[in-house]
This record gives sequence, C-alpha cells and structure tokens, in this order.
Amino acid sequence: MNLHEYQGKELLKSYGVAIQDGIVAETVAEAVDAWHKLREETGTDMVVVKAQIHAGGRGKGGGVKLAKNLEELKLHAGNILGMMLKTPQTPGGLNGPGKMVRKVFIGEDSYRPDFKACKEFYISILTDRERKSNVIIYSTEGGMEIEKVAAETPHLVHKEYVDAELGLQAFQCRKIAFHLGLSGLAFKNMTQFVSNLYAAFVGADATLFEINPCLKSAEDRIIAVDCKVALDDNALFRHKDLEAMRDKNEEDPTEVEAKEFDLNYVKLDGNVGCMVNGAGLAMATMDIIKLSGGEPANFLDVGGTADAARVQQAFSIILKDPAVKAILINIFGGIVRCDRVAQGVVDAYRNLGNVKVPIIVRLQGTNADVAKKIIDESGLKVKSAILLQEAADLVKEVLACA
Repeated sequence: MNLHEYQGKELLKSYGVAIQDGIVAETVAEAVDAWHKLREETGTDMVVVKAQIHAGGRGKGGGVKLAKNLEELKLHAGNILGMMLKTPQTPGGLNGPGKMVRKVFIGEDSYRPDFKACKEFYISILTDRERKSNVIIYSTEGGMEIEKVAAETPHLVHKEYVDAELGLQAFQCRKIAFHLGLSGLAFKNMTQFVSNLYAAFVGADATLFEINPCLKSAEDRIIAVDCKVALDDNALFRHKDLEAMRDKNEEDPTEVEAKEFDLNYVKLDGNVGCMVNGAGLAMATMDIIKLSGGEPANFLDVGGTADAARVQQAFSIILKDPAVKAILINIFGGIVRCDRVAQGVVDAYRNLGNVKVPIIVRLQGTNADVAKKIIDESGLKVKSAILLQEAADLVKEVLACA
C-alpha cells in the first residue's frame, strides 16, 4: 500500500524524523489558509506547491511549483488541483491518461535563508530479498533519478546492509554520514536522522522508504523534503491507523474491487486473463501463456476456499479488462473442489450474458470428473483441457483466431 507524500511525512514525524513541514489542501481556499499559517510560522511568503498522487517525477509533469507570494500560490494551486498529471510513473507514462490531482501539499521553503549552503542527498531503505536483509541505499547526488546516477556514476551510490537480528548499529549511521561528506553538527544530525528513519521503516512494516531529496539545510539540519512510502499489505492488520490512510482513488478500480472480495489480483498489460488457485500455479500459468505466444493480462489467485460465488466475482473482474482476448482458468483441486469452480464459471457465464471472449478451463484434482461433466453439459462455448500443455495449445489456437 502506497502513501501520499504528506501521509508519509506524518509517519516519519511520529518517529522523530525531521521533515519539511506543510499543510495539505483540497481547494484553492484551503491552500490560501495554509499559506497564511505557514507565513506566520516561518516569516516568509515563499512556499512550494506539490501535487499529491502515487507517482514520482511530479516536477517534470508540472506538479511541483514554487510560489514566491500569495498570488503565485493561488495560480499554482488552481492549475494543479484537478489536473491530469502525467509523469514517467503514471499509467501509460507521459503518453498515458495521467492521474487526477485531488490534493496539494503546501510546504515550507526548506532552503532558506541561504540556498547555496544547502546540500541534497538521496536515502532509501528497502529489503534485499537475495541477501535476506534490509539495505540502506544512499548517495551524495540527491534530487536526481537514482537510476540515472547508478548508471552513469555507480561509485556515488552506496549500500549499507542491516542484519535482521541485530538491527541498525550506531557505527553504520556514522558510516553513512561520513560517506556523505558531513562533519560537525550536520554529521550528528544525519546519524540521528538515519537511525530514526530506520526505526520508522521497521515499526511501520514498510517495504520502501525513499527520501529524495534529503536536505542539509543552511543551519545543518537534516530534513526529508520529499518521501515515498510503501507499506506491506500483509502487515496492515497491525496498523489500522496506517490502513485508514489508503486512498482508493489512486488504485486500479479492479484491484480495489478484488480486495473487497479477498481476491489476490494484479492487473498486467497482456491479452490473456488468468484465474488460478495458488500463487505458484499462477506463476506457472503465466509462463505457459507466454510460451504459447500470449501475454498474461493479470495475476489472479482465487485461493484455496473458492466457491461458486467467489469464482463468479473473479470471472467478472477479468472480463472488465477490454484488453483480454481469452481467459485461461487453471484450477488444481486440493482443498478447493473442482465442481464448485466449474459451477461458478457456468453461473458467471450465464449471469454476465453475451460473453464473447473464448474461455479455456483446466480442472484437475478433487471432483475433476464431476467438474468436466458440468462444463460439457452446460451448453456454453467453453473449451476444456486436462493437461496444462493442452490448455496452452488451446490458448494459442484461440489467439490466432482473435
């Protein structure tokens, strides 16, 4: 689950991480109120207006603007709110539809009073699955795309691995501050910043923290000027307060609907819809689709407790994708009964009506013979298969006719 920048900053602040203060606004009037409040606190008219969407590269798309006075604040807030912001990370990239901006963050000018004395860094924390440990990635080249920095100047990107049992050690925080070229008060503040940031990462069960830029101010404060936060969905039961921050407007509508029915669904860019029980079988099914010349349109795991109603809902979710040219249903009946799945497919087919997409069904395991009989006697245009390769061949056949 992703958080907006302003939500991520609230989380960091609760763990003692210094942040760029600001106020979120949903209208120009609220943005004006925020400007007045910040002006009273900071004594300056200058603020930054940031679009709040779940995507990076907002500045390149016109979603981040510096306002030097109240009139510029009104202009930028009015232009950004309601715009369809396109960035390299929004659906379809710069050529896609973009995402609608419903909120803006009115942030303080963290670079005052001496812009030249400030320095930008990059810091992120994530899990290295190969090393089975968390890793802090950092660089002196903040405010830039870290991928570009890694490609052109890899020696400027450093990694600090953290032992899962020991946790982050004080010497590691000092090592990071040293490699960033800091000394004195800035060195001390950076070690504390990294320590608090890691505590927040672990405490929130996060999968990603990205602070870019992390700023050394003119007074040697270390501040998170921007932040990207992703949380582990599987741990949200421990964080009801964070779960309440979910913004469904930023998520794919079909994925939101699937979560409501406890279906594991991820939309992809292919043309063959998949309905499978079990993550491993789902991965194998997507592989066989690719080997057959198709591309998986989704990952959908109905789980081991699939009944007719659950299967019907999964079926309808797949059909909402206009790119789907065929559907492969691949169920191994261990816990789940194949006849229930078959009945769900038949019910869905009849209830939805006028289904024009070819459907291939492979059911193996508990009551597979009963399931095949249900499918064969349904009178529906559904192709059945026994072997996985047979199902793959049928996918290839129907795609050739599409």
